[in-house]
Amino acid sequence: MTPALVIDGVEKRFGGFAALAGVSFQVPAGQRRIILGPNGAGKTLLMDIIGGQIRPSRGRVIAFGQDVTRWPAWRRASAGIARTFQLNNLFPSLTVRENLALALRSPANRDNARGREYSEKRMDDLLVLSGLGAQADVPIRDLAYGDQRKIEVLLALHTRPRLLLLDEPTTGLSPAECQGLLDFLRQVDRTVTMLMVEHNLDVAFRLAEWATVLAAGRVIADGPLEVVRANDEVRRLYLGRMLGNEGRSSTHT
Repeated sequence: MTPALVIDGVEKRFGGFAALAGVSFQVPAGQRRIILGPNGAGKTLLMDIIGGQIRPSRGRVIAFGQDVTRWPAWRRASAGIARTFQLNNLFPSLTVRENLALALRSPANRDNARGREYSEKRMDDLLVLSGLGAQADVPIRDLAYGDQRKIEVLLALHTRPRLLLLDEPTTGLSPAECQGLLDFLRQVDRTVTMLMVEHNLDVAFRLAEWATVLAAGRVIADGPLEVVRANDEVRRLYLGRMLGNEGRSSTHT
């Protein structure tokens, strides 16, 4: 089966500084993959390169068999790559339904050809899936922050993506809000591949099945979670004893 994503020797240089140096890995279709690493490792930069916000200095980004390295972000979105960001991109004065309706009009919405009625039904289905159906007509500013983060994911899912990029989706959430978002993400169909940058290790290890660890712009580990947990270099450079703390309270770095 064609991988959902292939990162092939990706480098990004700023002058003489290599922020990413020869990063390579593959993500099978349907996988839940976590990108881990200390601050400054290049995690968000890598997401920017995958999403098309930044071009690499060298290397290739291949999505579903297509080389998208030189594609702008809008074209990647039209091909089924959706992304959430660390900062909220919602319109606070508009309702949940109105924010989602804007996504209906986006050129990236792969349901446009199916007609408005189909897209509106999908909107209702997603609201039910997220548990926010009763709040569809509530302004964003009146929602709890955890629900706002859910709406960000809904906006991305509303375009019917094949690859969903999540950049620290649980930042600023309480433990209860983290659990709510995790429950929602677990319900997303496996036709959607997920690649997530996350500092909440408890959330990461309960959602993902595979981890890629970056340090100083390089991949230092790539494998199933249990293998990454046992990797001495990963423990030393980033995770330390936290890898043995599964089941304890959430830890942020």
